[in-house]
Amino acid sequence: MQKSILPEPAPVVDLIEAFRRSKAMFAAVSLGVFDLLEQGPNDLQTLASSLEVNADALERLLDSCVSLGFLKNAQARYSNLPVASSYLVRSSPNTLVGYILYSNAALYPLWGHLEDAVREGTHRWKQTFGTDQPIYDHFFKTDQARRDFVLGMHGFGQISSPPVVAAFDLSRFKRLVDVGGATGHLAAAACARYPSLRAAVFDLPVTIKVVREFIERAGFKDRIELIPGDFFRDPLPEADLYSVGRILHDWSEQKIRRLLGKVYDGLPRGGALLVAERLLDEDKTGPVASLMQSLSMLVCTEGKERTLSEYSALLKDAGFAEIQGYRTGAPLDAVLAVKG
Repeated sequence: MQKSILPEPAPVVDLIEAFRRSKAMFAAVSLGVFDLLEQGPNDLQTLASSLEVNADALERLLDSCVSLGFLKNAQARYSNLPVASSYLVRSSPNTLVGYILYSNAALYPLWGHLEDAVREGTHRWKQTFGTDQPIYDHFFKTDQARRDFVLGMHGFGQISSPPVVAAFDLSRFKRLVDVGGATGHLAAAACARYPSLRAAVFDLPVTIKVVREFIERAGFKDRIELIPGDFFRDPLPEADLYSVGRILHDWSEQKIRRLLGKVYDGLPRGGALLVAERLLDEDKTGPVASLMQSLSMLVCTEGKERTLSEYSALLKDAGFAEIQGYRTGAPLDAVLAVKG
């Protein structure tokens, strides 16, 4: 009798170990390893003393970061590699530290209750943290915590926004309002690509307080207005082009319909809405990153990721006529909906 040949177990083994790699990076960022090494190469004992941690345990973490491609160890002195200096150091203009800290403190424990989320179809906020307090209010109680998170979103935005605003020809529009625009990365990318465009960032007052420095750094303080407000409660500023980036996937269809209705009503004929989200394949078998993001939305929000057809249905129900989707190859894709 012929013995059956077992399939290669590597995909299973890799996923068994995958969370360990994530947590090693989370821990090193949280402890300040990369921030300290950005000051210059250093030896184990000095690093352990400065970080106030156990030297033997730190050595294991540092060597793991070497193997992960974040650090190098030359002559018993550790130093940051360029990828760590760019994305894992707080002071870097491209830092993802804020989002990593949020992933460590919020998403990592929330994902521990994924089974219950699947059973009940609801987020795990109260189960994980014992509170009904909104997610951002719970974690961002200090200005520094809020700024760290905004910095993390800014890092993602710098990767995603340029290809999003390049996905369609937006040159005919005169005024863009980025609804829930955070640090203004999309508004800045649009202004850089379209010299005649003027823009505004419309976000909560606590966010607007930390946005100004990013707009000034981008060189668009004279072209991008900062407007505090709540897009569910307050009137939207006037525009012929609105944008929503990583906003729609947070909410239930009921709330999305409310927001899209406000956007549609605020646009002139021929105006448009630019949506920046991860698009699922129509058969929902990929991309993997989008599917994982949709599970993340399950455990921490009331939203989910969607296909272009699903977004199109919501947009058409709001009254939009011409709808196009575009895969950017970046973390976020683009959808443009025009008011007929």
